[in-house]
Amino acid sequence: MKFLIYILLLPACLFSQEKISGMIMEANDKNEHIGLAGANVYWLDTEIGTVTDIDGKFTIPYKSGYKKLVISYIGFKTDTLTITEAKMIHHWLEPTDSLDAITITSRKQATAKSYLSASNVINVSSDELLKAACCNLSESFETNPSIDVNFADAVTGARQIKMLGLTSPYILIATENIPSIRGASQAFGLSFIPGTWVESIQITKGAGSVVNGYESIAGQINAELVKPSTDNKLFVNAYGSVNGRLELNTHVNTKISDKWSTGLYLHGNIREEKFDKNEDSFLDMPLQKQINVMNRWQYIDTKNGFVSFINFKFLNDQKQTGQINFNSDTDMLTTNAWGSEIDTQRYEVSAKLGYVNPDIPWQSIGIQTAYSSHKQDSYFGLKQYDITHNSLYTNAIYNSIISDSRHKIKTGISYTYDSYDEFLDTQNLNSNYERIERALGTFFEYNFDDLDKFNITAGIRVDSHNLLGTFLTPRLHARYTPWSKSALRASFGRGKRSANIFAENQNIFGTSRNINILNTNGNIYGLNPEIAWNYGLSFLQGFNLFGKKADITIDYYKTNFQNQVVVDFENPREVNFYNLDGKSYANSFQFELNYNLFENFDLRTAYKFYDVKTDYLVGRLEKPLIPKHRLFANASYETNKKADASQWKLDATYNWLGTQRFSSTETNPIQYQLSERTPTVGTLNTQITRVFSESFEIYLGAENLTNVRQPNPILGANDPFGSNFDTNFVYGPIFGSMYYAGLRFKIN
Repeated sequence: MKFLIYILLLPACLFSQEKISGMIMEANDKNEHIGLAGANVYWLDTEIGTVTDIDGKFTIPYKSGYKKLVISYIGFKTDTLTITEAKMIHHWLEPTDSLDAITITSRKQATAKSYLSASNVINVSSDELLKAACCNLSESFETNPSIDVNFADAVTGARQIKMLGLTSPYILIATENIPSIRGASQAFGLSFIPGTWVESIQITKGAGSVVNGYESIAGQINAELVKPSTDNKLFVNAYGSVNGRLELNTHVNTKISDKWSTGLYLHGNIREEKFDKNEDSFLDMPLQKQINVMNRWQYIDTKNGFVSFINFKFLNDQKQTGQINFNSDTDMLTTNAWGSEIDTQRYEVSAKLGYVNPDIPWQSIGIQTAYSSHKQDSYFGLKQYDITHNSLYTNAIYNSIISDSRHKIKTGISYTYDSYDEFLDTQNLNSNYERIERALGTFFEYNFDDLDKFNITAGIRVDSHNLLGTFLTPRLHARYTPWSKSALRASFGRGKRSANIFAENQNIFGTSRNINILNTNGNIYGLNPEIAWNYGLSFLQGFNLFGKKADITIDYYKTNFQNQVVVDFENPREVNFYNLDGKSYANSFQFELNYNLFENFDLRTAYKFYDVKTDYLVGRLEKPLIPKHRLFANASYETNKKADASQWKLDATYNWLGTQRFSSTETNPIQYQLSERTPTVGTLNTQITRVFSESFEIYLGAENLTNVRQPNPILGANDPFGSNFDTNFVYGPIFGSMYYAGLRFKIN
């Protein structure tokens, strides 16, 4: 045990010998605790400062010589507090434009955008995640207009997310800043992170930080997990829906000593009931079983500047899908009935270890490391696909300043190791694909922040990869505040990645198409790495409308591919993979309005336009199944908490999708031909939550309340072993309306 403690007492995060903690809030007539995210807190005439988090909380080093604490925030009066001892601080800032005749009230927003960060980051708190069923990470974005969620195909039930018009492989998805959804886990990995484990989510649009690697192209999504030291001692969430899904989540957290805390997190879900509402002989959603376990340890030594986390995870996930009369015992890999099974086992160990010099609190060292073993055995009709992926990730980061705290630097070194072993057996391919990828990289990131109008983050990294070569990755983010409550941002950056063409596109197995890899001169499946540049502009403006808070955001992002592995469905008999010959780009425009319409009622609306095109073998075309136009609206209302903490919460989300292009079916027989474009789709989700006390609440909800249903999601469902069978033409809901209920119980 002593040896384990010594190992855990390695460098990690930010703690100093003595500190002051507190919360900065927006002034209101009730003195409610409405945290201000992104407020500057610093000691007068020193280089020591910090910024409040999404809840308005902060921690700052303290010495007896520090007397004046300055608190500032754009659009609010700057205050200077006299500090005589280390104690908790709760302070309310007054808006600069408040008038005696106007009472300004507001609440903490479940989704927050910083006016001060150089990057375009959206912070999603646990309150936002509770607005929908949110059974796993793939279902955590239903109330967020920046992320698009749809089903990848008509049989596996896998949800696919898109950002800036690009699918999830182009998004770096991390858990506590350690890349986690990549390689073999791309297709289903988002469903392997239960929603109750997630404390908050940070969504970064555009090029991400060089600290996290070179693979990000469209942006980054980071999920922060709940902490054993701050999570409830006991938490239980039970969920059931009319589509036959039952789920149970249990958290048990224990404080072992002053420095050690641990938590055991258990998740299980099951669906054993069969549904075929459209009577096409195929299950509307797969049968499934999942057991997911995490043991999480947290060590904090504030006196000596140490903190660490170590996680152990185990997952077993089983899915069965296909025709409703399919029996896996007798029909597997036969033509008796079309069916599929996807069995996944995954083991993970990860750690974050860190140290801050107590004498020099702006210097810190952090180490992140993770190992995972992912094994998937699966078949789809007569096609078989198995993959084993072992991965090691290590990242060491050093933080410091140059001259003063306006000039911050991060530098470090990273190493990744990925071993892939794939087996594929289809009509025209019967092969083993094995490869090992190794990359050693170093990075440097500089941040300048004048604590007022301007800041910039510029980074570069150099990586040496055994298959991708040696290459540079530059990234830059800048923010300028032209006037009160505004932020004008610009960014650009380069991303490079190897495409895992089978693991990332498992929907190709739910077809009768031949799978071809063309012009095989590269190092990965015979293909070249994907390389893209992303450029972005964003403008955020906050204002008061009729005495209530509001803000608008206008985003424009452009992604240009130097090379892309094109996935070509334009020939109905084939799916072809090949290197880009020509142009491929994704242009994304978004206008978003958030408004506190009246007390406790928030309205969020957005319009998005996508222009996503690629040069295919037959010419330049729109990417299939990406709507050019999308409308989004979310309304959220909650009553004031009563003395016993009881409360009502109501939420509704509406999504409207414009027409989407189908890949070509014109050479099919007439009965298997589809129109060039889909109909428009509009869906409404709602949820009502009754909070009875601090310990107990229940919720009822409906997804797709308008009962929109795609009539024929599977092409050739009547002949699944024929040449026209295809499950990839999904543009809308298959099941129809889905109702659910659940409860949450907790002991603090």
